[in-house]
Amino acid sequence: MYMSASLKPLNTLSLNQNSLMLVEANSVSDLIRYIKQAKEMGVPYMIIGGGSNIVFTCDYEGMIIKLINKGIVISEDNENVYLTVQAGENWHELVQFTLDKGYFGLENLALIPGSVGAAPIQNIGAYGVEINQFCNEVTYLNTDTFSEHTLAGSECKFDYRDSIFKKQLKEIAVITSVKLAIPKNWQANLSYGPLNHLNSQTVSAKEIYETVCAVRTSKLPDPCKLGNVGSFFKNPIIEAEQYISLLKKFTDLVGYAQADGRIKVAAGWLIDEAGLKGYILGGAAVHSKQALVIVNINQATGDDVRKLAHHVIDTVYNKFGIKLEPEPRIIGSHGEVEL
Repeated sequence: MYMSASLKPLNTLSLNQNSLMLVEANSVSDLIRYIKQAKEMGVPYMIIGGGSNIVFTCDYEGMIIKLINKGIVISEDNENVYLTVQAGENWHELVQFTLDKGYFGLENLALIPGSVGAAPIQNIGAYGVEINQFCNEVTYLNTDTFSEHTLAGSECKFDYRDSIFKKQLKEIAVITSVKLAIPKNWQANLSYGPLNHLNSQTVSAKEIYETVCAVRTSKLPDPCKLGNVGSFFKNPIIEAEQYISLLKKFTDLVGYAQADGRIKVAAGWLIDEAGLKGYILGGAAVHSKQALVIVNINQATGDDVRKLAHHVIDTVYNKFGIKLEPEPRIIGSHGEVEL
């Protein structure tokens, strides 16, 4: 018999919502068994990892399945070291593991919260690096047929904070493992501002890792102390013409040229410039040090977070003509909903 359970310890925003049922899946067979049970009972189900990319707006009227499968298998060829990592592994701990083993490349992605299984869905990225650069294969469970399938990294349709798992496979795929290819010929990526001061000729992967950790710690609150999901909004990508037009009025607007000629604009700069840093609504607030982050300052409800996010989106749009989009998944009583 299943019991109602609090979701507060399972989401990094620390929203105190409940679920009808909560179970842990330590293997693919566990996963299949629980999904079948939820379907037989006629209730919705949702698979979660570290809970760092979800906003529960209300109680979840179904089964929450926490995926906790662990394990790392290492292989190699002349060019790469391959890590086949189970979905339940912690992402930051994996980055530490690679550094300890002398496999370099993931150091720019240090301190990104969440599980390995969630990383390809969002195509996580930071400081000039995205997981798609290392993703060799993704294995997933089809929840309609209960068969496992493997996609090559090139088949995952990776884009900025996007992948096939957020589109075509959104409703039917649960990632069970990820195979990463770490090149043996390491090259430091110092393309983003906070890393520019490092010497590309002498820098080590450990130095990059330590710098990234220091910068993230200074800007992003520890979710164990102040509930948050990291960056709440995607950096919007706009046409070059709009960027040039905005630059005439906002001369310090931060932007990064994209391969297709468009410009990625810093969402945190837009929110800060709109005067929203530190803005409070109910128990939720725009973080006073990093405007890209929404924090739970006083027992915020999911509705507080939702209303604050809408206020940020509307204010930024009215000032700049740019519509921000949320990064985390917004969860209603039966599953994902629009913000």
